[in-house]
Amino acid sequence: MNQLQNLTKGFFKENPVFVMLLGMCPTLATTTSANNGLGMGLATTFVLVMANIAISLIKNLVPDKVRIPIYIVVVAAFVTVVDLVMAGYAPALHSQLGIFIPLIVVNCIVLGRAEAFASRNNIFSSMIDGLGMGLGFAMALTILGSVRELIGNFSIFGYKFIQSDGILIFILSPGAFIALGFLIALINLITKKA
Repeated sequence: MNQLQNLTKGFFKENPVFVMLLGMCPTLATTTSANNGLGMGLATTFVLVMANIAISLIKNLVPDKVRIPIYIVVVAAFVTVVDLVMAGYAPALHSQLGIFIPLIVVNCIVLGRAEAFASRNNIFSSMIDGLGMGLGFAMALTILGSVRELIGNFSIFGYKFIQSDGILIFILSPGAFIALGFLIALINLITKKA
């Protein structure tokens, strides 16, 4: 598989949210706005890229019996970096995302890519895979956050374009399920026609 396919599979063919339905907890909980979706997506992308690189580097040194715990420690190190940088430089976003930043450690997308790809491939391919999957995840969260913010608050990235209340349910938890369901149906409709 060439590197361009590795990079783009996270956007379309194997999108973690819209196709594989992975990482639903942060997807549904953090996408109350486009800013939150983008912030969570970029944080996860950083962790995915760095963890894939590190795991690809140490794959031959790690015994099979302790593979998963070591991968979790590697991922946790990069999540700690993201958490501290976000707390220092984007405190409003950090407080909005809350507990979901540390929970990146156990995100099935990150651990799945570490196990399925980074532990079996070279450093460059692992980096490209992490970047593609991470940006696909960020794109999905940003789209979902944008739709929810647009309908629920009549704003996008905090810019309110209609001075009226939106449909509140889309900002609340049920709105996440509704919006995600419609987006998945739309993507399935488009891909079936293609």
